[in-house]
Amino acid sequence: MLDIFRGLKNLIKVSHVKTDSPVFRLHYSITVMILMSFSLIITTRQYVGNPIDCVHTKDIPEDVLNTYCWIHSTYALKSYFNKKQGISVPYPGIGNSDGDLHEKKHYKYYQWVCFCLFFQAILFYTPRWLWKSWEGGKIHALIMDLDIGICSEAEKKQKKKLLLDYLWENLRYHNWWAYRYYVCELLALINVIGQMFLMNRFFDGEFMTFGLDVIQYMEADQEDRMDPMIYIFPRMTKCTFFKYGSSGEVEKHDAICILPLNVVNEKIYIFLWFWFILLTLLTLLTIIYRVVIIFSPRMRVYLFRMRFRLVRRDAIEIIVRRSKMGDWFLLYLLGENIDTVIFRDVVQDLANRLGHNQHHRVPGLKGEIQDA
Repeated sequence: MLDIFRGLKNLIKVSHVKTDSPVFRLHYSITVMILMSFSLIITTRQYVGNPIDCVHTKDIPEDVLNTYCWIHSTYALKSYFNKKQGISVPYPGIGNSDGDLHEKKHYKYYQWVCFCLFFQAILFYTPRWLWKSWEGGKIHALIMDLDIGICSEAEKKQKKKLLLDYLWENLRYHNWWAYRYYVCELLALINVIGQMFLMNRFFDGEFMTFGLDVIQYMEADQEDRMDPMIYIFPRMTKCTFFKYGSSGEVEKHDAICILPLNVVNEKIYIFLWFWFILLTLLTLLTIIYRVVIIFSPRMRVYLFRMRFRLVRRDAIEIIVRRSKMGDWFLLYLLGENIDTVIFRDVVQDLANRLGHNQHHRVPGLKGEIQDA
């Protein structure tokens, strides 16, 4: 089991070359590892020990009844969840089922949980896979081991010149490259919101407010409220088994089934509810941040200055004015990966080259700014 988790860690290991934002990395690294781990835990619990134990009669073999109830789902009775346990009912949701069929709440999800979690992990990794193919190793190729900063002066000078030449020759041609990354961030937001609806459908419309219901239940008097975790993830349910009797008549057997796996399921999904809400908020803020960057060159100057304090402000202003948003994004990522002193020199040299190639004085920030 430990070997499996070590392999999983290597599968989603984040590269030392940063080509995306920390929030984007939460989607394809931490979240994928969490979902895959949960899927492995549920799979192990399903196949080691009994995932379901039903109280049986001598007429029906134990393994037959357990297998039948696991495959064909179990149910509980909605009106019995609010009754007093140990007085009116033996357990919440368990009682006489001869009444209205609409009273029955069927539980069919438990055999699909491990597959659903695995599918969710794939969906979370998809935007990362897309960006990895679109990015094409550009950042890794451009840094040329300048992230270490320990090399001979001649080698350092040569690499800085190569990087500067590339930036100069390809200036104003990186917009489409940057926008593709922004599309991947947008896909990550759509994915996490879509997965909330997916899980809501998976649990028959009970998941969307699951976390809020649990908080309200914890704050309220337990006698006045129904436990939402027991309602969605019951530990004990009912199962009806039909068979032919000795006279050829169809006999009905009512069994009570214990679902120990739901103790794990409820913990998993209450955590996922809060984690997905947090991811949604963080990713939404990131998208707003990207929109501001696209439409505000002044904000690009400010952010670049805040992140890379060694670079002179006038150099940043010249670069932002003479380039497009995609160039700013590429430089920002390069700055995240390259040694700070080397990056300062490259940016300053690029600004000097841009400044010398103007036929007039560089206007101040209040002047006309070329947008992306």
